[in-house]
Parts: sequence; structure tokens; C-alpha cells
Amino acid sequence: MSLAVVMVLVLSGFGIVVMTQSATPKGVPASRKSAKVQKTVLTKIETYLSAYGVVSSQIVAENKLPGTSAWKLTNVPTSGYVQGFANKTYAKVGESVTMYISSTVPTYRIYAYRMGYYQGKGAHLVWTSPVESGGVQPTCPVTPGINMVACDNWSPSVTLKITKDFFQGDYLFKLVGSGGQQSYIPLTVWDPSSKGTYLIKNDIFTWQAWNPYGGYDFYVGQGSCPPNHYPLCSRARVVSFDRPYAYGGGAADFMANEYPLVRFMEKHGLNVSYANDQTVIEHPSILQNHVAVLSLGHDECWSYRERIAATTARKHGVNFIFFGASAMLRHVRLQPSPLGSNREEVDYRNSLKDPLYGKGNPLEVTGNTWMSPPASWPETGFVGESYAGYLLNGAPPAPFVVADASSWIFKGTGLKDGSTIPGVLQSDFDHFYLPNPHPNDLQILGHSPIPVANVITDLGTQNGYAYSDMTYYTDTSSAAGVFDSGTNNWIYSLNSCKSTSTSCPSPMTRKITGNLLWLFGQGPTGKLRPSVANYSTFYPG
Repeated sequence: MSLAVVMVLVLSGFGIVVMTQSATPKGVPASRKSAKVQKTVLTKIETYLSAYGVVSSQIVAENKLPGTSAWKLTNVPTSGYVQGFANKTYAKVGESVTMYISSTVPTYRIYAYRMGYYQGKGAHLVWTSPVESGGVQPTCPVTPGINMVACDNWSPSVTLKITKDFFQGDYLFKLVGSGGQQSYIPLTVWDPSSKGTYLIKNDIFTWQAWNPYGGYDFYVGQGSCPPNHYPLCSRARVVSFDRPYAYGGGAADFMANEYPLVRFMEKHGLNVSYANDQTVIEHPSILQNHVAVLSLGHDECWSYRERIAATTARKHGVNFIFFGASAMLRHVRLQPSPLGSNREEVDYRNSLKDPLYGKGNPLEVTGNTWMSPPASWPETGFVGESYAGYLLNGAPPAPFVVADASSWIFKGTGLKDGSTIPGVLQSDFDHFYLPNPHPNDLQILGHSPIPVANVITDLGTQNGYAYSDMTYYTDTSSAAGVFDSGTNNWIYSLNSCKSTSTSCPSPMTRKITGNLLWLFGQGPTGKLRPSVANYSTFYPG
């Protein structure tokens, strides 16, 4: 007979939270599979402003559920595999999700984890499958001409229903083979009725753009090409969501460039909702249900419909935070696959080669970037600055340098103009470039030099340095605020490191991120902290 523990928590202003959970032996992660005897009832959801942003009693209560570290991939054997993908990138309660799994081992199980903070353990176990029979699925064919690898020839393996136990959030389905083989399948669970202050937008378009499963993505391919030819001639022109992710243990870029922010926000109980790129193009009005939209990771791939949704939301006063560099740079569109609508991502990187060239809407034709004709719609007018390049592999991380210490974003940090935060700048970086279209009231918050010898760039160097800029502006008509970090490494820099180390950035980057979410969660930021144009100080002409 199981022992039940009943907790009644009375919280001022939002009624009673009743949590009943069955006890589990030590070492066995608690699971919402036993949620038939566990339920959370909020008679009213309270929100309030903290030093880190707008807090939700619902997110606080969610993260009080039992946590587990069993979600991590550990001791993965060097031989054999279990891997797969889902027929949906996002789902809501009541929908079913089918998984297509290939394995070299006879059996496997699936564990569904909601990612968050959960007492510092990082996730909560929501569902566990029975033992499933494994088997190797057919080889995924490559479509000639476009070099698309698609595994839509696989047979379905497991179908599960998204029940009320799946509280909205980012989920990792961990596949564990009978020989210890492990990998992930990611899924965003969304709530169409949610009006959370912050909307996290998972960057699945760029996840798939960089997915080399089967040997092809938008940047790599098989076969020879002319020397120094870029973009690579053998690359894919279309990539499919009907295949596993070949990096990040199957979680793509989620763990490196998204999860640290998810963990940070859930730790502080911030009022967050979840969606991904595909959610936005299929339900564009969702952006207007929130105060601030958060672009995570390496969010370089945007579709026309997604840009229209974002532009409309900004006109209605919705704030935008671009945590990564090169946001909105590449021009993609979606088309159906045999497994569903919007499951193939198109980017020819050459408008003349795109079958849509000269036909239909020129804003759907995929040139090298959004700035390229025939779209000719520079992202800099929205983001505020330009993609500038990247730090070479092996180059040491560069420090972030404060440019305007009087700004709200540095409140409580003790930083001064010229102060540095070590280890922040890695990978791609953005740079304010005066000739490109830009908001007139743009404010440069950080102006960080990187030795030219350590970067690849063709945009604006000065005295042997390239620059990464952190920028902020407020829209003159709607007062919406738009922030760009200027580096792909900002979210990763939130990860814990030894605080005694002089190269640990997280104490400062967390404080700055808290200041950012504090302001951007209160409504159009131009009504509270309008930007003050200062770019001519750093770029006089």
C-alpha cells in the first residue's frame, strides 16, 4: 500500500494549492505517471514583479514538484544506438504524438521529462513508456538535386497522448536502449490559452538547418566542390524534420543555447509560456498574447510568415529579446512532408535557383539572406544591428565590455564604462553597421573588441579589432523594446561555473539577464526606459 503525503499551501492572493503525491523509494525518480494520486489545483494564479522579472505562482508551484537528474545522458556505450524523431515539433493537451524510432538493441523505454529547475535537478519525470520492441529502420534516402535526407520511410513505433500531466514547457523524451544506448527527442508542449508574460520561442528552424543527419544540412554535404566555394555546392536545399537530430544527443541546440535560460527563468518562477518557430507561423497571433517574446539560441532562420507575425506584434507593443547573434539572418520557408504540413524547410541560399523565383510572392524566395533580392528586407531594421562573423574554433572567448554603465541593464552590477565580463563572447557575433538600415534611437550598451586574428568577418574592423555590440531601441510608435545581446554565447554563459574563478561570467550575466527580464516584463519598455541614441559615439561615420 503506497504512502500518500498531502500538503496544503495557502498563498496570499491566489487561494489554495493542494498537492498530493505518492511516496517513492529513494533513488527512484517520482513521475507524473503516478499523477492519478497527485494533482495541483490553483484557484487563482498570482503574478508579481521580482528583481528577476514577473513571477507566476503557477511556475513556482510547478517547480516544487519532485526533480530528478536522471534526464541526463550518462555512460552511453560506444556501440549501438537508439534514436528517433516525432511527427510533431509541438503539441497541446489532447493531441497525440507519434514517434519513429530505430535501434540496434532488442528493447528500449522512453522517459518524458519536463525541463526546468526542480530543486536544481533540472527536470521532472512526467511519463514512462512500457518496454518497447526495437529494430533497425530502413536507410533514409537522399532526394537528388536538393540533397534532402528524409526518414519518412520509417514505420511508426510509439504513439502517446499529451494528457493534462504535460504542463506546458520544453520536453526531452529520453530513449534508453536495453544495452544502455541513449538519446533524446525534443518536443514543445504549448497552451493556446496561455498569456504568460514571457514567450520562449524554441529555435527549431535553425536546429534543423544545422542537422547533419544522413550527411546533409544547409551547411554540409557529401561530394566534392570547388575550393573555397561558399556556400558549399553539395549542401542540402531542403531539410526535413522527418529525421533524428545528429547532434546534442538528439536534442539539437537545446541543451547548449536554450536550456540554461529555461532553467534560469523557471528557477526564479518567472511567468513563462512556450512555443517554437512552427507554432508561430501556424498561430501567428500567439505573439500578441504576451508582453515579451524571447528569441533563444542561434535563431538565424526565419520564414516570411514568422517575420510578419513578429512585425505585427511589435506594432502592438510586444517587446522582443534576441539572446543570440545572427538573428533573423537566413530566409527559409516551409512545405509539407509525407508525415504532415510544414515539415520540410527550404533554403536555396540562391534566389535564382529557387523554384519560386519569378513566381508568386518575392518575399517567399530564399536568397542568401533576408537582405538579398528579391526579398530585400534587411533584418537590421528589426533586430537593430547586423551579423558580423564568428570567432574561430580554438580562439579564446573574448570579454564583454560595458559601453553605457548608466543604463538600466547594468543596475546593481557595480560595472562602469569599460568594465569587462570575461568569457562571454564566443561563436557568432553582431555588430552595429551604420550603412545598414537601423532604428534612429538605437542605444549601444556593450561594445566589445575582438582581435581580428581570432575572427572571420567582413563587416567593420577598427585598429585591428572587430566588435560585438549589445544594442537596445524602443519603437517610436508602439514603445515596444527590442534588445540584441550581440553574441551567440549569452545564454550558455548563464551556466554555473566556479564563482572563485576570474573567468566565470555567470554571476554578472545572470544579474544583467534579470535586469533585462525585469524591464521587458512590464509592458512596452519605451514607456519606462526609452532608449537614448548613442551609436554615433562609437561609430561617428
